[in-house]
Amino acid sequence: MDENPEVVGDETSTYTQEGDASSLEQQTETAQTVENEETVESNSEIEQLRALADENYQKYLRTQADFDNFRRRARLEKEDFAKYASSKVIEGLIPVLDNMERAIAASKESQDLDGLVKGIDMVFRQFDSVLLQEGLTAIESVGQPFNPDFHQAIMQVESDEYEEGYVVEEVQKGYKLKDKVIRPAMVKVSM
Repeated sequence: MDENPEVVGDETSTYTQEGDASSLEQQTETAQTVENEETVESNSEIEQLRALADENYQKYLRTQADFDNFRRRARLEKEDFAKYASSKVIEGLIPVLDNMERAIAASKESQDLDGLVKGIDMVFRQFDSVLLQEGLTAIESVGQPFNPDFHQAIMQVESDEYEEGYVVEEVQKGYKLKDKVIRPAMVKVSM
């Protein structure tokens, strides 16, 4: 009887080893299947990420090209604006030029000095009107306190009429374009 349990033990041991091998093969197959599925999912995920990266890169390239085009258009518009900025003023001065030519032609035909002066005065007023419409104004100086932002003192003089630091005489007119001084007035200031 002692031999029987050994045999049974050996068979059981053999059966258990066969069961373990079968189970191990199943586990290995399952692991390989899971690994294959994960690899397929991983490859699919990688492909999706690559496609997304490529799409984003294409969007980046398009955006970069759009920005370059915008910069080029803005530069061209700025150049055109600078090139033709004075066109409005020029359009306003063309009639003044026409009238000046007419006055010169009329003065050659007739010796009427009064008519020439009258014509030049009319052209001057037209010219002044165009500049005024563009925002050019003369700086009022005489009788005003000296202001270095608007006046350029060329000499000091004694004055009974004005107290010290006031503009007594304007030697050359000053002008402002809207609120910016284009040319300060050259003045004599009381001391």
